[in-house]
Amino acid sequence: MQKDFDNWNKRKKALNERGNAPFFHEREIWWCALGTNVGFEQDGKGKKFARPVLVFKKFNNQIFWALPLSTKVKANRFYAPVDLPDGLERAAIISQIRLIDAKRLLDKVDTVSAGNYNEIKKAIMSLCGS
Repeated sequence: MQKDFDNWNKRKKALNERGNAPFFHEREIWWCALGTNVGFEQDGKGKKFARPVLVFKKFNNQIFWALPLSTKVKANRFYAPVDLPDGLERAAIISQIRLIDAKRLLDKVDTVSAGNYNEIKKAIMSLCGS
């Protein structure tokens, strides 16, 4: 599959010039311009190169750890279920956790429950061996 690095680079430049980033909190799900990435790293889709992410750990108003979400759920230790009111089956890809700048955030989708968030946190800690 051919990846569109050239158009992503144009989009990324525009995001970098963006003014104030939106205000966000841990546990929120946002559409995020993840872009076109190398190899098996999760890509965004469409003209905005976006996919939903879970704000896992907020470090300040500009950066956070994000977990990309997928509706292609796999039953293994690298995927943790994400429960939202729409009932759609989805998972956080915990092996793809990454640092994100808030300028990439596009639209807030929802917030996961504290219980679901704690289960995702446990899955990450288990993957890290802690």
